[in-house]
Amino acid sequence: MRAGAAAVLLAILLPAGPGKADDKLPIPRFASLKSDEVNLRTGPGEDKPKLWVYQRAGMPVEIIDEFDTWRRIRDYKGVVGWVSGSLLSGKRTAIVTETRRTLHAKADAASPAVAELDPGVIARLIACDGAWCRLEIKGYVGWMLRTEFWGVFPDEVVKD
Repeated sequence: MRAGAAAVLLAILLPAGPGKADDKLPIPRFASLKSDEVNLRTGPGEDKPKLWVYQRAGMPVEIIDEFDTWRRIRDYKGVVGWVSGSLLSGKRTAIVTETRRTLHAKADAASPAVAELDPGVIARLIACDGAWCRLEIKGYVGWMLRTEFWGVFPDEVVKD
């Protein structure tokens, strides 16, 4: 077998690595930042100027485009730029927006409060179906209306 043919065969047999464009994951989709230091750039590449440095591991972001191992993202404030796909995680999180929100014991606004969450608090997104989503933050688990945080699409169903 020729060396070139062996390389082609090897490429067919080995699965694509993480962050490859041929993963065929849906666009747009949500992800979260893996690190406490993630550079947001003007374009896909280390040579592109930095727009911003995120300093919040776990912060949810929306992936809106892909190029090679780079992902174009949007944050909850609407800021858009490129980050290395290796700095993103598929773990789903949510960030509380606008005002203090109540995490309820049940998917019912009349149910008791489990916790009060201030704007900017990041929680793990466990599940969503309908108007309510189940979240966890520092051991507190409860329900919040999907309109009270950012990190899930309007009709998206999320399962644990």
